[in-house]
Amino acid sequence: MDKRKAFAAYRRGWITISECAQIVGMSIEQLRSIMDGAMQTVETSERNERASLMH
Repeated sequence: MDKRKAFAAYRRGWITISECAQIVGMSIEQLRSIMDGAMQTVETSERNERASLMH
């Protein structure tokens, strides 16, 4: 399975974090830190986009 598909399946709740970690070959802790960092990046990007639309 493609890593991106595994991440998407985890985000959608189709597989558990341990299943996702096993598929992509990472520890659960590594996967959690990556997913947390990715979500923060998305949130920051969305905030910046909204702010630019307001100006």
